[in-house]
Amino acid sequence: MAASACLLVAASDYGYVDTRTCAACHAEIARNYALTGMGRSIYRPQPTDKVEDFETHNTLYHAASGRYYTMSRRDGKIYQRRHQIGFDGKETNVVEAQADFAIGSGNHVRSYLHRNAEGRLVELPVSWYAENGGFWAMSPGYDRSDHLDFRRTISTDCLFCHAEYPGPGSDFSTEAIGCQRCHGPGRAHVEAASAGKGRESICSAIVNPARLSRDRQLDVCMQCHLETTARFPIAAIRRYNREPFSYRPGEPLGEFAVFFDQAPGKARDAKFDLVHAAYGLRKSACFRASRMTCSTCHDPHQAAQTAEHYVAVCRSCHAAAHAPGNCLDCHVPKRRPDDVVHTVMTDHDIQRRLPAGDLRAPRPEAHDLYRGRVVPYYPSQATPENELYLAVAQVRYSVDFAAGIARLQKTIERQHPLRPEFYFELGVACWKDGRKAEAVRWYGEALRRGDYRPALKALGEALVGTGQLTRAAEVLDRAAADYPADTDVLYALGNLYFQQGKLDRAGQVLQRTLDINPDLPQARNLYGVVEGRKENKTAAAEAFRDAIRIQPDFDIAHTNLALLLAKDGDYAQAGYHLAKAIAGNPASVEAHHTYGMVLLRSRAYDQAIVELQETVRLAPNLADAHADLADALARVGRLRESQEHARRAAELRSLSRH
Repeated sequence: MAASACLLVAASDYGYVDTRTCAACHAEIARNYALTGMGRSIYRPQPTDKVEDFETHNTLYHAASGRYYTMSRRDGKIYQRRHQIGFDGKETNVVEAQADFAIGSGNHVRSYLHRNAEGRLVELPVSWYAENGGFWAMSPGYDRSDHLDFRRTISTDCLFCHAEYPGPGSDFSTEAIGCQRCHGPGRAHVEAASAGKGRESICSAIVNPARLSRDRQLDVCMQCHLETTARFPIAAIRRYNREPFSYRPGEPLGEFAVFFDQAPGKARDAKFDLVHAAYGLRKSACFRASRMTCSTCHDPHQAAQTAEHYVAVCRSCHAAAHAPGNCLDCHVPKRRPDDVVHTVMTDHDIQRRLPAGDLRAPRPEAHDLYRGRVVPYYPSQATPENELYLAVAQVRYSVDFAAGIARLQKTIERQHPLRPEFYFELGVACWKDGRKAEAVRWYGEALRRGDYRPALKALGEALVGTGQLTRAAEVLDRAAADYPADTDVLYALGNLYFQQGKLDRAGQVLQRTLDINPDLPQARNLYGVVEGRKENKTAAAEAFRDAIRIQPDFDIAHTNLALLLAKDGDYAQAGYHLAKAIAGNPASVEAHHTYGMVLLRSRAYDQAIVELQETVRLAPNLADAHADLADALARVGRLRESQEHARRAAELRSLSRH
């Protein structure tokens, strides 16, 4: 079939074609590639694509968060449902979402994505793991009490290594990684073949990675297979002048993104993560002492080859080695990653001796993020621009905010970068460090360099936080006019109106927010507070319960609902929700204080004293807490302690008046 007969233009007009076009001339390669992990990296679930167990072992209880999950298939569609057991012993906090996409080949793990009412993709909390015949377990990063459940947003940067290039009006294609991710846009190649041009013209119109330099060949693979560590929230920063899918094979990867690593030390040397192939390989003596690339061992057009194939590759350099068994068992072992613990992966750090211990032994999921000095990893060249990105990374991961902020500010003031993102990052760091006025300044500097939506919203929120409500209204009104469907902006505007006492306007904006996306717990909670101030107790309670349904560990919503219940004399149910609030946030002063008062009114004096003592410990300068503790102590006859706290309450109230 002539190439021109099946030329299918891709949705985006960046020189790409539909991947099916490639199969017209490269049929066998296309068939083989479709069986690889890359060829199955994302898809819409189909009735025929069933490897999971939806009938017998399809319910999972997650003890850390106290939530039950049930996975099911109905009418060919996959669903995940969550529930808990409520105050009355019945099911509560029920949420169900459809899996619109399956992500991952399923060779090791398959996770699922749902497109919410706002059009954003969120990861579902349970994944299917292939180990030991297959089983359901929490998705990577979810095996903790405070996981994001059905609210973990997946960005285009996350999808970069799973999905094809985006089209107009969409954040990604529904197709898996295709030919053009490694060979570049194919339109010119197809058109040259269709026009009957010579072989040289046809070949020169497409990238053949085998003809690139070693470094550029490696870059093609490392665009997806290089993660220095899972212990950073983000181990790489895409350069601010680059769009998520704008990397092109043949260009230096360092012009697209900057990668960072932990500072040298024993902890860095011992780590092993799921996407560690390129990182491990680059550490290897075999790699450093040769000209090998990823394709030395792997044919990207073929599914995984046999052990004999890999041993033959080893012997091509190590012909004199005649040890029994194969090279892989001792030098390229399979290990359990620190970040995805329900699977085993090949460690590409080719080592002379195996690391100590059982490399496949079960282990808990690691949640401790690295905080400390960050060093450049790739590219390693020290340039003024790379220095800026390093300063940003250091602020993000620093244990010493003061030093990190000083470094980033000094670098910005020396270089005066044109991009607003650098100034925005400095503003975020200042805000986190409690330097509110400085944060306002740097958000403003970001906006002077471009219409940067995150800075506009952050500036509005910072102005609210510093009491500059009139100026905040100007900023957030502008943001809402420019971005009328942005729920983050609308929530910030609703909060501003609430702070101003404009309850009707606050309620209207929050309702508009929830019309766009009804599954926003913060907006639900604030809407409940607004309705409560308006004495609409039924509407307020419904909003708080909805916020809890969406986010079961939402301590503020539990506390707000408990306050309503306590006003109606339902102390038992109020206490239940306050216990949930404290479990969700043990440092919540308001939850401990409110719980103490509910117990006091229930005449559970000893328990009340425990909660009020914890309140005083967390907030030693809260006069009301000392006064309430004094009352509780007096009721059980502990008069000397009661007098001490009553005296302290009086001192604090006197200080506040002056």
